[in-house]
Amino acid sequence: MEKMVQSGLMNKLGFIAILCAVLWACGEKPKAINNTTSEKEAPKPARVERPNFDADSAYAFIEKQVNFGPRVPNTESHRKTGKYLANKLGSYGFNIIEQKAKVTAFNGVSLDMTNIIGEYLPEKNNRVLLFAHWDTRPFADQDTKDKNKPIDGANDGASGVGVLLEIARQIQIEQPSIGVDIIFFDAEDYGQPSGGMTPPKPGTWCLGSQYWGANPHKANYSANYGILLDMVGAKDAFFTKESISMYYAPHIVNKVWKNARDLGHGKYFVFQETQHVGDDDHVYVNKLMKIPSIDIIQYDPSTGAFGKHWHTHDDNMSIIDKSTIRAVGETVLATVLAESK
Repeated sequence: MEKMVQSGLMNKLGFIAILCAVLWACGEKPKAINNTTSEKEAPKPARVERPNFDADSAYAFIEKQVNFGPRVPNTESHRKTGKYLANKLGSYGFNIIEQKAKVTAFNGVSLDMTNIIGEYLPEKNNRVLLFAHWDTRPFADQDTKDKNKPIDGANDGASGVGVLLEIARQIQIEQPSIGVDIIFFDAEDYGQPSGGMTPPKPGTWCLGSQYWGANPHKANYSANYGILLDMVGAKDAFFTKESISMYYAPHIVNKVWKNARDLGHGKYFVFQETQHVGDDDHVYVNKLMKIPSIDIIQYDPSTGAFGKHWHTHDDNMSIIDKSTIRAVGETVLATVLAESK
């Protein structure tokens, strides 16, 4: 995903114009929107039950992906990882659809792309959509060395997928009555680098979700809402109410953040609204599929955006923390299971 830039307090009435700028953003350094709502001010929701979520298992899923090597489209490590993810998700009772296509990157390279879609109770109309991207950045354009080499993508890519695999494992055990779709989108991170001599090209990020939005795996597909997990595994990470999510689906943001608070994860899910995300997969799920979707994504106040490891070679297993994984995994799984009550 790319970053956006905007200063000042977010004005709801003027956000449509801001959103247009968001979708054309090309990686400039953003600033936080200091629109903070304290936990005391937020209304108290009914408490959710703490689900079984094994952070050790999720960590192992993340590590397994990283061990394949960078998951850049058109590479052998990408193909091997895709096969592993489809088989693993299918082993938990999900019906698997592999949506294969050729998409064109910003530099004209043709990419062999695969969106991996898992369906639980596909016959149900009452559904929740969970998604993450499984590819990795083909170059470390935010690093100071080896900028042309691909990154491990332990946090940016593997963490969201690892958490969702563990959620899938628990869904098989819990057998909720609601339908659940898990999608691992491809070619999210092959976007045009910022700061180059060439003019920015809109829409070069999130090629997998753009393709799916125009070609859904089922005619008239719909879900009650969607949750994107992106960069959800770093030590001491915390997650703010990012502005695109608040524009399209504030009721879902508030539901998830209240569940996190009730589970004791308020350290990670803070009641602050920030504007630091440009193109990410939830944008196209919202715009093209009209499914209200939110993004659980790390915010780092020291950068005004993502963690310092973002799109660098420091995005490796050394930064992954099981406490963060547990906070996100328990929160999202509890939210899904509560839909069956």
